[in-house]
Amino acid sequence: MTVSARAMAAATPASRDRYVDLLRVASLATVVCGHWLMAAVSTDGIGNLLALVPPLQVLTWGLQVMPVFFFVGGFSHALSYRSLERRGEGRPVYAAFLRARLQRLLRPTLVFVLVWAALALLVQLAGADGGRLAGAALRMVTQPLWFIGIYLAMVALTPPLLRLHARWGWGAFAALAGAAALVDVLRFALGVPYAEFLNFAFVWLAVHQLGFLRADGRITRPALLGAAGLAGAVLLVAAGPYPLSMVGMPGEKVSNMAPPTLALLCHGMWLVGAVQLLARPATAWLARPRVWRGVVAANGVAMTAFLWHLTAMLGVYAAQLAAGLALPEPATAAWWAQVPPRILLAAALTAALVACFRRFEAPRPAPASPPAAPPADASAAQAAPPVAPARTAAGAPYSGPAAALGTTLCLLGILGLSMTGLGGLLEGHTAVLIAFPVTAPAAIGMAVGGAWLVERSASARRVRLRG
Repeated sequence: MTVSARAMAAATPASRDRYVDLLRVASLATVVCGHWLMAAVSTDGIGNLLALVPPLQVLTWGLQVMPVFFFVGGFSHALSYRSLERRGEGRPVYAAFLRARLQRLLRPTLVFVLVWAALALLVQLAGADGGRLAGAALRMVTQPLWFIGIYLAMVALTPPLLRLHARWGWGAFAALAGAAALVDVLRFALGVPYAEFLNFAFVWLAVHQLGFLRADGRITRPALLGAAGLAGAVLLVAAGPYPLSMVGMPGEKVSNMAPPTLALLCHGMWLVGAVQLLARPATAWLARPRVWRGVVAANGVAMTAFLWHLTAMLGVYAAQLAAGLALPEPATAAWWAQVPPRILLAAALTAALVACFRRFEAPRPAPASPPAAPPADASAAQAAPPVAPARTAAGAPYSGPAAALGTTLCLLGILGLSMTGLGGLLEGHTAVLIAFPVTAPAAIGMAVGGAWLVERSASARRVRLRG
């Protein structure tokens, strides 16, 4: 049994920051629509519209909104961990925090991975993976998982980063931004090998740190933050080795995304400043009951929709080919004419997939808890019953190290899978994760094993978090 969106919306306390929930949904929805639009599928394979029409790359300065999602994550993680600490009465809460925060993220992700792994295996056993489209689809479908791996690292590092924030505030953000700048110097000016991979941490954790600052009401001049970020991004792209696009382009020598650069951090700063400027009117709009119910309902399926949206898009193209309809050359007039109906069909198929798999993301009432109000939204509860005793389901004490190890295995496995794809399962296809080769079966094994460790590291009783 799950809690309805109407009940969750009705139970929302007046103190809840509804705008953060809107940003979470809007950022994922923007990414989904961007992927549907950018995928340039033809009989030769799957390309990128932005590579075919370079002037469109400027649109990524508004549509590359993953920094907003990580910013919202920082806000939510700060509230959640502090709430759990207050109720913990001095007991260790790290394992409980990781388990509660990751459970609804890992469950739908692992279901997606296992379903697609089974499909990929069947396709390869049937010998149907030799075509360009089939091979490209098996490689492409797991690529968006990279952001889930980064998000797992942010959750795991929340406690130490919160301590740095509590002591240094904006100084902690400045230190991470400075480290990102130094990495780019090592990368571009000095040619230090592998240094660029450090910015997977520094850039995204700096954006995450902005969420902590919002949680404490310390972003008091969003216009200044946005202007500084936009000016920095423009100067870096104009004068430095940074490309115009804020998303990865096939074949480019330098990407702002993989690994992230200082230019992408500046881009994140201007986006955070911009969304902060919109907070007041958006909050007034969200006070309308019907609007808020829609946001709550969307939050309840946002991760499931994100995971399956590329599957839906590929399904639309497969149906088009099965019906004998030609695939026009990307970026031609005929191709643009097909964009609106193709996106509508992809949205409908995504909705059908969400209906099938949403139960793996849906929050469930605690089985043996005192009566409490339903959670305020689909991603976190406002009501806060006492923290469960510091014992795991097996009766052992909470294990912070086990939870940290499990999270590390999960993030490595999911990042590895985003790079390997699901093609070549039987041939042992590998990709390089930082400096180490990894195969898709090994990545899946790490993710599943890590999820098991996280699950066993804390009490089976549902811990309800704020934020």
